[in-house]
Amino acid sequence: MTDELKDRYDVVVIGGGAAGLSAGLMLARARRTVAVIDAGEPRNAPAKAVHGLFAREGTPPSELLERGRAEVRQFGGHVVAGTVTAAKRGEDGFTVALADGREARARRVLVTTGVVDRLPEIPGLREQWGEGVVHCPYCHGWEIRDRAIGIVATGPFSVHQALLFRQWSEDVVFFLGEQDRPGEEDLEKFAARGIRVVEGPIAKVETADGRIVGVRLADGELVEREALAVATRVEARAGFIGDLGLAAVEHPSGMGEHVPADPFGRTEVPGVWVAGNVTDLSMQVGNVAAAGAMAGAQINMELVEEDTEAAVRVRRQAAS
Repeated sequence: MTDELKDRYDVVVIGGGAAGLSAGLMLARARRTVAVIDAGEPRNAPAKAVHGLFAREGTPPSELLERGRAEVRQFGGHVVAGTVTAAKRGEDGFTVALADGREARARRVLVTTGVVDRLPEIPGLREQWGEGVVHCPYCHGWEIRDRAIGIVATGPFSVHQALLFRQWSEDVVFFLGEQDRPGEEDLEKFAARGIRVVEGPIAKVETADGRIVGVRLADGELVEREALAVATRVEARAGFIGDLGLAAVEHPSGMGEHVPADPFGRTEVPGVWVAGNVTDLSMQVGNVAAAGAMAGAQINMELVEEDTEAAVRVRRQAAS
């Protein structure tokens, strides 16, 4: 990444993942001045590869991001390393402040900072995150197919998760832990699909040679498993948005917190846009990139309309 950051841009994109870089590419190709500011904390950093992404199946996340940065730069966009700590509206747009004291002004702000996964406090679980512990069957189901899979219940969504992972393995165990027991209808579905329910608190995740070997219950029993799935609570990574008049709210799905927006990424605050997981918690990399491109195109259109209105005013004044 480059440390170059100019004083003023048409658009500042906060977040340099798939959504931010895709938006930056779209805006740069539209001949907009754009800076993508990236704190270097991608959600999928623990994963070895991106899966289910058209024409890029199996690409390491770091390689995918480096390709994206190069493409943004190719068309004149800036990719800047830094952490945004504040973003405020002024008389002529927005001012974005970085932790190191640098600032940039922009006509529009696009927030693509993604989310943070909050895992249950179970010893050994976080250490396996992105390896033996996964959350999305479409991202990792193929890689753990036909293995002994355990679902660590964290709430109602875990039932849905268990039924999904059953598509990839016939050996699925649902660890209830301290969660409420599923309803009779869900238990009937589990029974019909051969999903076993194990009750009782979980003491730890057991590993050997860096791999999961099972789940140790509080009563000492070891339930052998080769991989675990957990529905994390996800929270929008955007502590600075309060300065812009926005707030993260609970997502209707109960999965966590997000920043609401319309289908194009437009928030309730004029000039502030969002794209990717920060607003849609369920998006995969392909969807995230598409959302960034859509937001970038819509922002450009909004700026085109603004520029046109300004040109019309100048023309009328000259004619009067």
